Formats: sequence, C-alpha cells, structure tokens
Amino acid sequence: PSLSIHGIEGAFAGTGTKTVIPSKVIGKFSIRQAPNMQIPVVEKQVKQYLEEVFSKLNSPNKLTVSLEIEAMPWVADIDDPQYKAAKIAIQKVFSVSPDMIRDGSTIPLARIFQDLTKKKVMMLPIGGADDGEHSQNEKLSRFNYIQGTKVFSVFFLELSKIHEDSLAKTNQKKLKISQLIGS
Repeated sequence: PSLSIHGIEGAFAGTGTKTVIPSKVIGKFSIRQAPNMQIPVVEKQVKQYLEEVFSKLNSPNKLTVSLEIEAMPWVADIDDPQYKAAKIAIQKVFSVSPDMIRDGSTIPLARIFQDLTKKKVMMLPIGGADDGEHSQNEKLSRFNYIQGTKVFSVFFLELSKIHEDSLAKTNQKKLKISQLIGS
C-alpha cells in the first residue's frame, strides 16, 4: 500500500508575505491498497491513527477525517483472451514480448465497469514509463502515439481472430453433440 498527499488548502499561497494563521486547513491524500485490504478496515485505521496523533498535540483546534471516494482494487486477469491478443499485438509492433507486471493506478472505473457489465476489463497503455502520467509534466511522445495506434489496430485484428476460433470450436462442439444424439 502507499499513501500520497495531493494537496493542502488554507495557507496563504500568493506572492508576497502574510502572517495570517488560517482558520481552517484541509489536507487531501489517497491510499493505494494492497491485495486483501478492506476499505472499512483501512478507513478505521487511518482515522484512529490521525486522531491519536492529533490528540497528543493538545490543540484547541478540531480534527475531522472523512472518506470522500472509495473504490475496491481491481486486478487484471492476464489469462483472458484479450491479453493474448494484446501480447501478440505488442510483439508484432515492437518486436518484443511485453512484461506482464502489476502496477498500481487510480482507475476506480475499471472495477466498477467490470462488476456492472460482468465482462473482463483490460488496460492497454500506449505511454512510456517516463511519461509521468497524472503529473504536472505528463506527456505522450509522438512515437508512442503512432506505435500505440498500430498496437490497437493489431490488437483488434488479433482479438477478432481469437473470437472466430472460439466460435468455430463452439460450432464444432455443437455439431459433434448433434451427431451423437442423432439430430
């Protein structure tokens, strides 16, 4: 798991100097969960820890901790046919086998979409490790954009081949069953 601080609101941030103490400060952070972590447990542990640390300050101020967004983690099924098609596409376009690594990211929609549709979801990135996704200097190189477009084209072609093979096998099974039962 990891904890990232995303923002602090309330302090003076303009040009010049101010010595005014803000009446309210808001801190924003996120926690990336490791497998088997449960949101209610993590929420309780974080609140308990922050309240414990704050109480030691003996401050007359108040602390409020709230959970604004929660999302269950999502882990890809790399044995899904989509990943077979993606591997072939990457090999054809880049002439290398892809490294199937686990990489944390914040895309709650993946799990939600998969749960709602009851279909497998796949993330097929076209960016590089140095693209700084979600950072202030996020980029996508022209090379990755062009090669990524090629990867998507080959991916859809390979996925259609896998689908055709699957349909052919299903039809062969139906034919064998109908022959066995004499239909």
